[in-house]
Amino acid sequence: MSQIIEITDFSAPELDVYARLTEAQLLNRFEPAKGMFIAESPKVIHRALDGGCRPVSLLMERKDIAGSAREIIARCPDVPVYTADEELLCGLTGYHLTRGVLCAMRRPPLRPMEEILAGASRIVVLENVMNPTNVGAIFRSAAALGMDALLLTPGCSDPLYRRSARVSMGTVFQIPWTFTPGWPEEGMAKLKSLGFKTAAMALSDDSVSIDDPRLAREEKLAVVLGSEGDGLTDTTIARCDYTVKIPMYHGVDSLNVAAASAVAFWQLRKA
Repeated sequence: MSQIIEITDFSAPELDVYARLTEAQLLNRFEPAKGMFIAESPKVIHRALDGGCRPVSLLMERKDIAGSAREIIARCPDVPVYTADEELLCGLTGYHLTRGVLCAMRRPPLRPMEEILAGASRIVVLENVMNPTNVGAIFRSAAALGMDALLLTPGCSDPLYRRSARVSMGTVFQIPWTFTPGWPEEGMAKLKSLGFKTAAMALSDDSVSIDDPRLAREEKLAVVLGSEGDGLTDTTIARCDYTVKIPMYHGVDSLNVAAASAVAFWQLRKA
C-alpha cells in the first residue's frame, strides 16, 4: 500500500524534484544513472510505467487519490504519494496541476543506436530541434504514422522533458529512440552501415517531391528533419542520399517542423 504523505513543509528535500530542480539538473549529465524526469498526467504516467520506467514518488491533489490517480497508485504500491489541496500545491510548484498528477521517475539508460534500429525500415532523425513542444509533437506523429524509431542529435531538446513527454501523449515511452553519436559524420556512417538511405527534408534546387516513387521503394529510409529556424545544415544535406520537399501552394514556403513531419511520415511510411 502506498504511503500517503500530507505536505506541511515546502522545504522538504524530497519535494525538490517537483519544486526546485531544473530540467537540466534532473537530467544529471555528470551522473546519468542518477538522472530523473517528471511525467505529467495519468496517460503519460501509465505509458511510462508500461515502458518500464521506475517511479520514485507521486505528487497530486488530495481529490485525485481516489479519482484520476487511483489506478496509478495501485500500480505503484511502494511509492510515496505527496498530497495537499490545490491552493497549497500551486504555492509549491508555481502553477496549477491542471492534469492532476505528477510522477518523479528514474531515467532509463539510453539504448545503443544499433539496438533501436534492429528490424526498423522507417526511422526519423532530428537535427537540433530545440523546442520541447515540437519534439513531443514529432514523437506523437512518428508513433501514430508508422515510424519505427527516432534518433536525435545532441543539440535537440530532451524527449523526457516534461513538456515534450506531455505533448507526445506518452509516446516517447512507446517508440524507441536514442541520441546519435557524432553527427553528421559518425551518425551518417552508422546509418549507411546499417543499410539506410537518408532523405533530408529541405528546399534546394535538386529537391525531389515527397511523392517521388524512388523514396517509397527504399527498403530502409531515414527521414532527416532540421531545426525550427535554420533547417538542416548544409553539411547534413550534402551527405544525404535524397533532398526532399513537400509541394506548397498559395505562396507558402514551408511548414512548421512538427507539421512537416506528420506529412512526411504519412507519405513515406512503409506499406
